Amino acid sequence: MKTYYADFHIHVGRTKSGKPVKITGARTLTISTILEYAATRKGLDMVGIIDCHVPEVIEELEGLMAKGEMKELEGGGLQHKDGTVLIPGSEIEINDANCKGPIHVLAYFPTLEKMKLFSEWFATRVKNNTLSSQRIYESATVLQKKVKDLSGLFIPAHIFTPHKSLYGRGVLKSLNEVLNPDWIDAVELGLSADTTMASKLSELNRYPFLTNSDAHSLPKLAREYQKLLLQEPNFTEWHKALQQEEGRAILANYGLNPYLGKYHETVCENCGETLAVYSERCPYCGSNQVTRGVAERINDLADAELGDVLQERPPYIHHIPLEFIPGLGPRTLDKLVAGFGSEMAVIHEASLEELKGLVPEKIAMLIYQARGGTLSLQKGGGGIYGKIITD
Repeated sequence: MKTYYADFHIHVGRTKSGKPVKITGARTLTISTILEYAATRKGLDMVGIIDCHVPEVIEELEGLMAKGEMKELEGGGLQHKDGTVLIPGSEIEINDANCKGPIHVLAYFPTLEKMKLFSEWFATRVKNNTLSSQRIYESATVLQKKVKDLSGLFIPAHIFTPHKSLYGRGVLKSLNEVLNPDWIDAVELGLSADTTMASKLSELNRYPFLTNSDAHSLPKLAREYQKLLLQEPNFTEWHKALQQEEGRAILANYGLNPYLGKYHETVCENCGETLAVYSERCPYCGSNQVTRGVAERINDLADAELGDVLQERPPYIHHIPLEFIPGLGPRTLDKLVAGFGSEMAVIHEASLEELKGLVPEKIAMLIYQARGGTLSLQKGGGGIYGKIITD
């Protein structure tokens, strides 16, 4: 078996004809550019593209297959000529009668035919199936059953994010309020939480944790990802890794240090002050634009002892994307990728001396310290990312 790097939450900004899919996504974020960038720039072996319900995206994938630039794998998934395996999926917004607020979930399918069948069913339950992250006018459990009927995987997305997530606003206390717990294959943590934080909720003990980028632009690919141990990169092998079957496994989660996430701390978005405890009104400026931080929300829900749970989990490695490194601009990044082959190689493999041979010593040291987790960080919150402190 071999190790593979995977990011399973990537959006499409535009179709091949230029029509918008993810409104907030970059125009350069297309099926072809994602696959090329993932393989040649980021060093990813598997990608989950979660706007594959869009009919024009399906047509583009069929076109690539017809031209011989992509093939469907026996174990599920579509392999591009560059080697990257695409797992087709969809991000869906749920807000049924049991929800306290909207929840985003991810559904993945083994074949393009299964994806098409889902797209046809989905189109009758949303207002516009040509766009990303559409609200489905159906109950969450009916959606779950449909995904299962089509041999798919069902995964709640960025589960702690204050807006449009399971624990952010979707439920009061438990996922059981909205979802069938037996039809969940994994949960995606999101940028402001890590394994230690999520393990404070006992009801999550049964589920694998995923760390994905939720990329809305090409540079954001692989800002979070996982290392998998598989026989080969395909849908069936990934499913086995989630279930820890036949030696397949998630070897490690690579995610942002939660301090760098946009919603780690409770912050007033009007005046920027950090609050020790959430309040509907900011005590500093009186605004009602206070966003509860992920750390506070998790502590409110916490009910688990951590020791035994964490021993059974893959290591969560606090990963700092190269774009967060102060002074590391596009030209320097291009130089590093040209020198080492991919961003993965820069982050994981290049020695300090090798880095110093290509970039100024200060930048080389920051990259090396980021790998070792020894950098000082300023916490993010209220929609503002955290940052590295260099002084």
